[in-house]
Amino acid sequence: MTTLVFGHKSPDTDSTGSPLIWAWYLNEVKGVDAKPVLLGEPNTEAAFVVEKWGFEKPEIISSVDAGQQVVIVDTNNPAELPADINAADITAIIDHHKLVGGLETKGPIDITIRPLACTATIMYDLMGDDANKMPDNIKGAMLSCILSDTLEFRSPTTTDVDKALAQKLASELNIDLGAYASEMFEAKSDISAFSDAELIRMDSKEYAVEGTKFRVSVLETTAPKLVLDRKASIMESMAAVAAEDGVDQVLLFVVDILNEEATLFVPNDLVKTVAEKSFDATVEGDSVVLPGIMSRKKQIIPNLKL
Repeated sequence: MTTLVFGHKSPDTDSTGSPLIWAWYLNEVKGVDAKPVLLGEPNTEAAFVVEKWGFEKPEIISSVDAGQQVVIVDTNNPAELPADINAADITAIIDHHKLVGGLETKGPIDITIRPLACTATIMYDLMGDDANKMPDNIKGAMLSCILSDTLEFRSPTTTDVDKALAQKLASELNIDLGAYASEMFEAKSDISAFSDAELIRMDSKEYAVEGTKFRVSVLETTAPKLVLDRKASIMESMAAVAAEDGVDQVLLFVVDILNEEATLFVPNDLVKTVAEKSFDATVEGDSVVLPGIMSRKKQIIPNLKL
């Protein structure tokens, strides 16, 4: 049976690249028949990385068959996985997020969850000496994952391990790390082809606070004006997206990569309360700038209060 390797819905670069990396490792090193797949369309940065390093875009799936062997990467949250995930045969989980709970397995499995910035960094360590066998396109995918998840080391999630590995890979590939990161972020910042609803869902996770369900969406960009110019229409779409997705409210953070700050859209009193209580912010108008806020995982989700 082929083992499917996939990350979370709304795949970013790490959830696109890590399945490619681990499927290569299982196939070429461990002799396990494996296939990378996605749970949705990759965002513009992830699509750029797939093309840049000569990969075919993995097949997109929405469900898994009962008993299907799977490896889950870059998440352990059932809300970010197919609804029928617990019917599958989960053989391993490789992740760098907090343990959520709710997954069921057919038996004991390999689970690796480490406090690093990027799933691909964990994979490098798990490979041991076999990492030396990585071809350039796999190295390129790994480098891309690290640069994306650390925002070129600007994110507070960055560790010395992530940074050292990225620099090592860039040297081996003879790539100017800063120039390549700029290429990636430019691709991520091109939002012209996306509807407001698509932007809201592009990099988004569900999270509940005191019984209130939020869709916490992040748009990381080097050109925040492109998003802020659409603020009025995006805020109109936030209510529709919340209703369609079965959550109470969308929280949308526009992360300015270069200025290292986030702008939170504030369409109503509920979000105003969240901003004031969670980030000690003073809200005047329909948005608020949050200096230093870069990471949903480390700075946004853990601080949410009502």
